Amino acid sequence: MAYHAPVEEMEFALREVAELARIEGSGFPEFDMDLVRPILEEAGKLANEVLAPLNQPGDEQGAQLTGQGVVAPHGFREAYQAFAEGGWMGLAAPTEWGGQGLPKTLANVVLEIIHGANMSFGLCPMLSLAAIEALVAHGTPDQQARYLPRLVSGEWTGTMNLTEPQAGSDVGALKTKAVPNGDGSYAISGQKIYITWGDHDMADNIIHLVLARLPDAPAGSKGISLFVVPKVLVNEDGSLGDRNGVHCIGLEKKIGIHASPTCVMEYDGAKGWLVGEENKGLACMFTMMNSARLNVGHEGVGVGEAAYQTAYEYAQERKQGRVEGVDGPAPILHHADVRRTLTTMRANVMAARAICYACGVAADLADTAEGDTREAARLREDLLTPIAKAWSTDMGVEVASLGVQIHGGMGFMNETLAAQLYRDARIAPIYEGTNGIQAIDLVGRKLGMADGKAMADMIADVRETAQSARETNDPQLVYIADRLKAAAEALDEATVWMSEAMKTEREKGLASATAYLKLAGDVIGGHFLTQGAIAARADGGVIRGRMTALAGYFAETALAEAPGRVSGITRGGDSFMSESEALFGLS
Repeated sequence: MAYHAPVEEMEFALREVAELARIEGSGFPEFDMDLVRPILEEAGKLANEVLAPLNQPGDEQGAQLTGQGVVAPHGFREAYQAFAEGGWMGLAAPTEWGGQGLPKTLANVVLEIIHGANMSFGLCPMLSLAAIEALVAHGTPDQQARYLPRLVSGEWTGTMNLTEPQAGSDVGALKTKAVPNGDGSYAISGQKIYITWGDHDMADNIIHLVLARLPDAPAGSKGISLFVVPKVLVNEDGSLGDRNGVHCIGLEKKIGIHASPTCVMEYDGAKGWLVGEENKGLACMFTMMNSARLNVGHEGVGVGEAAYQTAYEYAQERKQGRVEGVDGPAPILHHADVRRTLTTMRANVMAARAICYACGVAADLADTAEGDTREAARLREDLLTPIAKAWSTDMGVEVASLGVQIHGGMGFMNETLAAQLYRDARIAPIYEGTNGIQAIDLVGRKLGMADGKAMADMIADVRETAQSARETNDPQLVYIADRLKAAAEALDEATVWMSEAMKTEREKGLASATAYLKLAGDVIGGHFLTQGAIAARADGGVIRGRMTALAGYFAETALAEAPGRVSGITRGGDSFMSESEALFGLS
């Protein structure tokens, strides 16, 4: 089965739900809405014709560590060259460095298409995009001139080097050292693990961004600096020079994303250069992390879409059992529970897509708009980022799991794409900050922003959407409106409790953080699906029926459950602390 980008649904979500047109003329002179459809269609061709056919073979072969370094699976190097030559790496990069200056929202949607076709492949450009953003924001003029043109062109790729054996989410525990060489460079020594595409043969150079400690740096996260460390040193004239002292010394054996090399990197006096200020590396790295978190959310959407398409195709082909009106064994699509499962998959993918697109538009406006619009966009981006990352990637795992279920026993066989998608999807809730950390970020930082204005404004928008749906007098939309309004009230009640708990009984709030994020994602996802259903009324065709059906199903399932989940967040936080302490012997 070849992945096909759902271009019509993507364009609809960008236009009618995320309101991408709001950024026209807002710092993107090269952009207008007429570009959206042809860009998505061309990305879809690359995904369908080049990347998707490599997905299962790449999983079976995997990346290999040889005496000459890491070798990507067969066909990946040629596919990457096609990606780079198509200009896809520089879609949202500044024009001064050879980019096209288009919105990040659009580049993220293209990345979603790539992840849907081949998640292992998509991780390489995703990390390069993050490296580009970090150097644009924090690099010196010399660093920008030396590295950005070839990163933007796709000639070189980039990585992010944080994790060490003893330092995962607790980045402050890292031990990699950076010692001044006396010529403005530093000797970087230490070991990094879990480095995605840390070495490969698809490009001539790899630009590593590495967290390390300077001599006598303060302990903890306040003593971390960021360095740019190329795999191959770059001469003053831009040509490649000597091999730097950084090598991949091992590849992790993983349950999924086999074609993506997850490297153990050894830095042995490798030459690097400081990015940003001394001991301020974590702030620079968060530029990469925030970019990557939204992109990982899109990754969840992409793999969820692929899982849905794979399951839908199988449900049309697999014949099992008998149904009225069908001679002989019927395709399992005729069975009500299979259709229910497929509808669950599709509705959740659409909700996650809308959340990610809305977050992307807010991010673009936060960078380019002015005044109150810019501030409101910044608050919306900050609020939606942990939800986009966590809710969308949890969704991707659940939808991939449902895809396995539809395949039945065949779904449990490694040779099926359904099994691979499930294995691949499982990493997304873990990297770029585990989803538990995203929940802590939401309740610990984002709810308190501007005295709670970010979530208050979001809930107000949900209520407004419910009212707009009611005012259509369309019986289906009125029903959805009632469910959405009740869900908004539930989110408001849970938010009031959570905000107070984080001030007075923080541990109780943290105990319910994940449940709260799930509720917020459900309500906000339902809000966007309802917006889509309202907008689709003017279409009168397939989109109208599709969006109304998906919004209605989501309202009857996820939104209908929202009011009953508030007590699990509020009383659950109270009871969990004493029960868990007793259960694990902590009292």
